[in-house]
Amino acid sequence: MTRNTSFSKALALAAALTALPFAASADPAQDYQDYCAECHADNRLGAQGPALIPETLARMRGPKIEAVIRDGRVTTQMPAYGEELSGEQIAELAAYLNTPLDVIPPWTEPEIMASRVMDEDYAPVGAPVWPSDPMNITLVVETGDHHVSVLDGDTFEVLDRFETPFAVHGGPKFTPDGKFVFIMSRDGWVQKYDIYALKQVGRVRAGLNSRNIAMSGDGKWLAVANYLPNTLTILSTDDLSVAEVHEVVGKDGTPSRVSAVYQAPPRESFVLALKDVPEIWEVSYSDNPDMGLFAAGFTHDWRIEGPTRQDTPFPIRKITTPDYLDDFFFDQKYEHIMGASRKGEDGLVIDLVIGQKVADLDLPGMPHLGSGITWDWNDTKVMATPHLKEGVVSVIDMNSWKTVKRITTEGPGFFMRSHKNSPYVWADVFFGPNKDKIHIIDKQSLEIVRTLQPVPGATVAHVEFTKDGSRALVSVWEDDGEVLVYDAKTLEIVKRLPMRKPSGKYNVWNKITFEEGTSH
Repeated sequence: MTRNTSFSKALALAAALTALPFAASADPAQDYQDYCAECHADNRLGAQGPALIPETLARMRGPKIEAVIRDGRVTTQMPAYGEELSGEQIAELAAYLNTPLDVIPPWTEPEIMASRVMDEDYAPVGAPVWPSDPMNITLVVETGDHHVSVLDGDTFEVLDRFETPFAVHGGPKFTPDGKFVFIMSRDGWVQKYDIYALKQVGRVRAGLNSRNIAMSGDGKWLAVANYLPNTLTILSTDDLSVAEVHEVVGKDGTPSRVSAVYQAPPRESFVLALKDVPEIWEVSYSDNPDMGLFAAGFTHDWRIEGPTRQDTPFPIRKITTPDYLDDFFFDQKYEHIMGASRKGEDGLVIDLVIGQKVADLDLPGMPHLGSGITWDWNDTKVMATPHLKEGVVSVIDMNSWKTVKRITTEGPGFFMRSHKNSPYVWADVFFGPNKDKIHIIDKQSLEIVRTLQPVPGATVAHVEFTKDGSRALVSVWEDDGEVLVYDAKTLEIVKRLPMRKPSGKYNVWNKITFEEGTSH
């Protein structure tokens, strides 16, 4: 072949290659602006749709995010982009959404108040618009399509089914009279709903990524624990207005995410678990806080003038702890906190009165203390908790803080429930191959007396009792799922309620009375 002939063929090949319809290389940032920003905002922090940041998408990592982009989400406004975007573009866009934001925008009182929307068509009612027992209403969170069903606790009729913000988390909280409920989403939206009127009252975005909420004992304040930004937001339950936004910074100046906030009604305070500093915070909402605990410091002559007040209606007490504590359980008087260590190997007890550690706990296998429950056993009060990394339930004497028994289960669990009128504890096996089973544990023998497997192969979890404890409701935690209603004595199913991936269930009476068989 001559040089000219070779050159001619090279030119022809180049021309042919240039004419081929090559797809442009993936540009996920541009694809986001073209296909996502209209609903999820230019900064990925959410608008009509949820925030698309790692903190919000934590439970949708990997192929799940790609599948949602490609196929959309049924019964939502999320369309499918499988025809508009190539496989490479979808994969790159999913990776882009899992990339942390370079800059976290401010989210303080002005931004929070600007997000607040109160429903113009809402009108309060003096009594329920339905004939059911208002104290035996149960809410069911349906994560499959982001709704909550309102159930009559006697007939199990669905009184209403309303839309919630995306990815509800942390458990709804009721006002002390059971009339209103507050629901929080992962991306910080707080929704107020009137159970009597079966109407939404309004919404406000209290944070950019949030963990849970807690209601004050008097029903006036709602505390919101935030990961983004590092704040605690306190809202008025009356109109969702901002009462205060606390920046969360440890004693040494280290900013911290708030792992969780809890109510401590006898103490008239909220208690915070912090992610990034070894401290517990107690935030008082009392009109007359103990100045020995919540003082800002001392005046020039403390012997005469005493301690000075913090310049806030919600003063903070910071308690140093020996370890990072992410998960809490309180005794009945809210004088002691049982905390799980970050390492998941043990736990400890903090005396809130003196602000000091007073005992160690034998709790290997990462206990889920937030799901712990209590009951009377022999001559003492015991607390039981499942473990997230070990197939065991630990039972602890709350007087001696010693483990009285470790009950072997068929796998790690997530939730436990009981009722004062029930002789049994119900413990799920949430993780692993036996996720379709629930153990029934006798409260006095501390033995598993039966193992239920209502829907083989499906995840069954999270039990809630009716007001009188006669019925136990169990979630079949699948997209095409159901809530199973059991006779709590015979352990037989008496009713099945189709639901879209039901998760938590919350009975008004059990929650507002702090029933010992449920978590608080």
